[in-house]
Order: sequence, then C-alpha cells, then structure tokens
Amino acid sequence: MSFFISEAHAQSAGAGAPPGGELFQIGFLVLMFGLFYFIAIRPQRKRQKEHAAMVSALGKGDEVVTTSGILGKVTKLDDDYVVVNVADNVELKFQRSSIHAVLPKGTLKAI
Repeated sequence: MSFFISEAHAQSAGAGAPPGGELFQIGFLVLMFGLFYFIAIRPQRKRQKEHAAMVSALGKGDEVVTTSGILGKVTKLDDDYVVVNVADNVELKFQRSSIHAVLPKGTLKAI
C-alpha cells in the first residue's frame, strides 16, 4: 500500500482556487434561495391566504364551485363543513376547504 502514498499529494490552499471563492459560493446559495422564495414560496402563500379569506367569508345563499367541479348554492354553514344544494332536493356536504370559488349571483340560473 505504501506505493500509493508517494503519488497522493494534498492540494495546497491557494493553488488553483480563485481568491474569494468561498464567499462567492455562499452568496450564490443565498441568491438562489432568495430567487426560489420570490418565484415559488411567496405566490403560494398569497394564494393560500386568499383562499382562506374566501372560505371564511362564505355565507348562506352564495353560489360556489367545489374543487371537483360541482356547482351549487350554500344552504347551511358549519365550522368545518358546508352544505351545498346542487339540484332540487339534493344537498351535498363538503369540507370548507374543498370550495374552489364563489360565483357571482345568478350564475347558476344562467347555466
């Protein structure tokens, strides 16, 4: 094994690295995290806050669309659930978080 030792040499500290290379790497990582934050994390949080505000502002008589695409009118509200009237004598119970959007009044009659 001793014949490998003569060929293995440790790289000296300043032999091939540009000066300030470590600082550049740290700066690059900070820049990449900042870019990722503004492109992915921030818009997603904004959408989550808007959805939470919309769900908390639901009221009886609102016309809604669920995440599965079912349209209906809110007939009852609970803390965690919403009862939606989708047809005559047909009411479905959904979690509040499954409401995708609130439609303008009169949309169901126009369809």
